[in-house]
Amino acid sequence: MIELKLFNTLSRKKEVFKPIQKGKVGMYSCGPTVYWYQHIGNLRSYIFSDLLKKILQFNGYKVKHVVNVTDVGHLTSDEDLGEDKVEAAAKKEGKTAKQIAKFYFDVFLKDLKKVNVLMPDVWPRASEHIKEQIELIKKLEKKGFIYKTSDGIYFNSKKFRRYGELARLQVEGLKKGKRVSFGEKKNKTDFALWKFSFGGKRQQEWKSPWGVGFPGWHIECSAMGMKYLGEHFDIHTGGEEHIPVHHTNEIAQSECATGKKFVNYWLHGRWLLFSGEKMSKSKGGIFTLFELERRGYSPLEFRYLCLLTHYRKQLNFTLENLDAAQNAYKKMKRKVSELRKEEHKGNDFSEKYGEKFEEAINDDLNLPKAIQVVWTMLDDFDFSPKKKLKLLEKFDEVLGLDVEKMIEKKFKIPEEIKELVEEREKLRKAKLWVEADLLRERIKEKGFLVEDKEDGARVEKI
Repeated sequence: MIELKLFNTLSRKKEVFKPIQKGKVGMYSCGPTVYWYQHIGNLRSYIFSDLLKKILQFNGYKVKHVVNVTDVGHLTSDEDLGEDKVEAAAKKEGKTAKQIAKFYFDVFLKDLKKVNVLMPDVWPRASEHIKEQIELIKKLEKKGFIYKTSDGIYFNSKKFRRYGELARLQVEGLKKGKRVSFGEKKNKTDFALWKFSFGGKRQQEWKSPWGVGFPGWHIECSAMGMKYLGEHFDIHTGGEEHIPVHHTNEIAQSECATGKKFVNYWLHGRWLLFSGEKMSKSKGGIFTLFELERRGYSPLEFRYLCLLTHYRKQLNFTLENLDAAQNAYKKMKRKVSELRKEEHKGNDFSEKYGEKFEEAINDDLNLPKAIQVVWTMLDDFDFSPKKKLKLLEKFDEVLGLDVEKMIEKKFKIPEEIKELVEEREKLRKAKLWVEADLLRERIKEKGFLVEDKEDGARVEKI
């Protein structure tokens, strides 16, 4: 058995994975704030945690996976300032906060299913775990880690000696206003556990020992993680943006409340970049899965694109990169369809390729290398087609590319498309590449793909 190694953000090195309980893994992933559509940068994060979960299962572990739903408490600043994102969306759209949360969560679920992300065992909502969050704050109060200001209850970060260890924060060197605004805070890195409501303007608020209000963003993950996985569990995942604030604060409040180590392995996926910057709702110019589908790309073509870049590397998204992934995925589907028809007998190289695939995925989720193994295997004519297919279907338990559904479908090419393809061929022969590319896009908008081969153009239905 090849040892599974994971890069632990806490230690900044690859470590052999050793679960707390033999054969079982407790895993928590930071989930969506449900106030708008999740963009493809968000989806890359969930594909990353899905790959981790599937690789753990591939290694024989039984995984209990928890993904939170933030429907209250996440302010427009990731710190302690601004308006609640869900409340702001409710005002803008003329709906209740619950309606907003339900609508965008339902859309998110559909997107996850389209990219073959496994559903977690638990989807805890912040608004449904107020009691647990209050109890956790009370523990911190009893141990002397909190203080009160005019706008809420805050965690005193200076009282936790290892504060900032995950992010390698030099706390004393932080300048006032660089990370958070001081206000009434005692320290630059203190954060809200409970915020007070003022003027009856909120839809979501609750009574607490400290006054009517709502929980801070960070406390929900600690409270819900502990409820479903225990005070000490194996793995916590999220995006790289969570390292300096959200996950740093989770560790502080959790370990101060329990006196125990919170999580053994912290894994973080890097950003999906668009035009050189992190794709985010605040900057605009984003793509949702629906937008990609509208342009003629399938959700699994986007998943395939994500497999080509290691989760600890930033993925520079362009439509050209997605085109390349689309072509590669179509090629894989054709090869698999052809394999199903092949009758020749070959050798059984299952053990050889199985070991190479396992080595790749167990080396900190090296999916780009695993994909290389897949292509080498597919091109190996001496490998028995039937054995090859069976092994590829086994690999697909991790890859999630619907190999079993890769069956050639017959279709009729409309005359209009044939004429456009012929016209494009003439443009190509005349070396009018820009005009030819424009025609390719027109054909794609009508639901067909054109791939240039040595013997002419190949047309496929999207």
